[in-house]
Amino acid sequence: MLASLRSIVQEVNSADDLQMALDIIVSRIRDAVNTDVCSVYLHDSAANRYIFMATEGLNKDFTGKISMAVDEGLVGQVALREEPINLHDAESHPNFLFLPGIGEERYSAFLGVPIIHQREVLGVLVVQQKKQRRFDEEEEAFLVTLSAQLAGVIAHAQVTGSIDAMAADDGKPRSARFKGVAGAPGVALGQAVVVSPTADLNAVPRRECKNVEAELKFFHQCLESVRVDIRALSSKLSSKLAPQEQALFDVYLRMLDDNALANEVDERIKQGQWAQGALSKVIRMHVRTFESMEDPYLQERAVDIKDLGRRVLSYLQAAATEKVDYPEQTILIGEELTASMLGEVPPEKLCGLISVLGSGNSHVAILARAMGIPTVMGAVDLPFTQLEGGKVIIDGYNGHVYFNPSEELHNRFQSIYEEEQQFSKELETIKDLPCETTDHHRIPLWVNTGLMADVARSLDRGAEGVGLFRTEVPFLLRERFPSEEEQRKIYRQQLQAFAPMPVTMRTLDIGGDKSLPYFPIQEDNPFLGWRGIRVTLDHPELFLVQVRAMMKANADMNNLRIMFPMISSVPELEEALELLYRAHDELVEELGFELPLPEVGVMIEVPAAVYQTRELAKRVNFLSVGSNDLTQYLLAVDRNNPRVADLYQAYHPAVLHALKSVVDDGHAEGKSVGICGELAGDPGAAVLLIAMGYDILSMNATNLPRVKSVIRSISYQQAKDILAEAMTLDSSRHIMELLDDRLNEAGVKRLLRPVVA
Repeated sequence: MLASLRSIVQEVNSADDLQMALDIIVSRIRDAVNTDVCSVYLHDSAANRYIFMATEGLNKDFTGKISMAVDEGLVGQVALREEPINLHDAESHPNFLFLPGIGEERYSAFLGVPIIHQREVLGVLVVQQKKQRRFDEEEEAFLVTLSAQLAGVIAHAQVTGSIDAMAADDGKPRSARFKGVAGAPGVALGQAVVVSPTADLNAVPRRECKNVEAELKFFHQCLESVRVDIRALSSKLSSKLAPQEQALFDVYLRMLDDNALANEVDERIKQGQWAQGALSKVIRMHVRTFESMEDPYLQERAVDIKDLGRRVLSYLQAAATEKVDYPEQTILIGEELTASMLGEVPPEKLCGLISVLGSGNSHVAILARAMGIPTVMGAVDLPFTQLEGGKVIIDGYNGHVYFNPSEELHNRFQSIYEEEQQFSKELETIKDLPCETTDHHRIPLWVNTGLMADVARSLDRGAEGVGLFRTEVPFLLRERFPSEEEQRKIYRQQLQAFAPMPVTMRTLDIGGDKSLPYFPIQEDNPFLGWRGIRVTLDHPELFLVQVRAMMKANADMNNLRIMFPMISSVPELEEALELLYRAHDELVEELGFELPLPEVGVMIEVPAAVYQTRELAKRVNFLSVGSNDLTQYLLAVDRNNPRVADLYQAYHPAVLHALKSVVDDGHAEGKSVGICGELAGDPGAAVLLIAMGYDILSMNATNLPRVKSVIRSISYQQAKDILAEAMTLDSSRHIMELLDDRLNEAGVKRLLRPVVA
């Protein structure tokens, strides 16, 4: 059964579209279970009905034409109960529904299992048999296992299918929504431009060619280039290979013959496809054919075909000289976007970014936040190659992508976008006003930075200091560790740009989802692994060079603060402090004059540090909560995983109680306590944080005016009253509802935290 399961999943995964996937499922499952019938019913959310979509054993003429309500029949019962139904005599069941024409009245035994993806019932998988019997436990377990594995594939194929169809039965365009991770806040409406990696046959965007004859000529020129390469390689290796091995090159050349693969690609180009897409389609079709064969030798030939396809594709991509015509509102989409890809688009035309891979801490996401470009990362179910030229909406607040939006959806987001633009203009008037409540409680607003591009934006929005300078960003931009002098210059620029305001530099924080290309960290569980201070304490040569560069840059400036990330114990902190003091003493002796010893702080971002706040505070000058990591560790939720994104709740009662505990314990030791995670930049959360007693809020520059606007609209007493009530609630939803209600009562109408379904 396990071999059958793997084979079916592999074959379905490589299907071109939803119908092909469903046809493979019903055919292969009927054979694997050795039953008379296998059918799939899919839920149509628009009609709220289950449609008879594919079958082996029943009347195929009715597929796609008949359906049943969600509470009808045995199929409806399977879906409602979200569990298998196994019957020896289906017709005797009170919920049996007779569907004329499909021919199931001849079959007695019935086993239906739900197809569930991310808590949503997509449909029901059914097997039937003429003989009256219950399917045995092994058969039922096999179907349940297979259904769970295929659910994601079906969900992906469903969306791809709706994109292909572009319209529902009623003629209205059908919108598709994809979940990802919020990379940079904001709303963007524009046209998709897909970029693909080099020689990846699975990532070629769908596109039409403008001139068929020119495209055919171009394709055959590239084919000939590959033939030349293969002949040259054959000649080079002729003395080292046996005749039978040498014959492989002749096979390659025959595959490239005009009457073989090339002819199939030609036909697709003549139908209007561009050469890259036509080649990708043909090669992937043949690869699937060979991979599905039972003969191991023939299965291996799939590797040869893939190799040939990549060789031709690389020439097609390298020789493509057609200039990309970027639309006025370009939304750049790719499997894994890079900084160089962003650089190809005229800045005035780039309005949004979507990356299938990557996280909110990816280099591209950091760049996007610095540039103020709404971004969604980690949209893993996005069939990005299908989106070229289509209309797209980005919800950078919630990490959602909408393709082919309805007019209603477009108008809703357009109004949010226009409100954002208008609100931003209004906020410019408070840039130079103090951040204080109506009863004059003052709270400094600092910014999180990582690039020089952040500086102007931060100062323009009235930043009063830097609560977090991400020193790993300059490391990410290089192909090696930067030298001490290179680091000194970078840090000096930051210190000078904000002087005399304080700049808090976090020591190198890599690991987790931040891996340097020249210092890769491969771990099964990176967020609980070698990251943050753990890496630099294990590599004191990196730590010492960095803190030396920081303190050198601070000479005659005296606005540097140094902060250690991921501290989880007192001994860890003491070891880091010992290295810092050693570097300071060495510098004083080396330079021959006194260097100021900067203030030193600890990031509270793991639960262990929450419970040792007082012990840590005794040894440093300040504390700063990293709310992003603290939330993920408290809730055991990877904040960059779209599958559990709904469980990452910054307003969770446990998070709020932990935040209150930290500020109380820090103040008990007479130390300043700030917060530099995303929560600090949420206008509603900022109200709770100032009421808790936080001394500094540090955020992305984009959010600073919004937070200031809300704080200036309420009194400190109102904030404390809201907090007192919030701390009695038992869910993040109730806390957010309370915040919205109380701030509306206080006259704060626009938090700009749009929630659009």
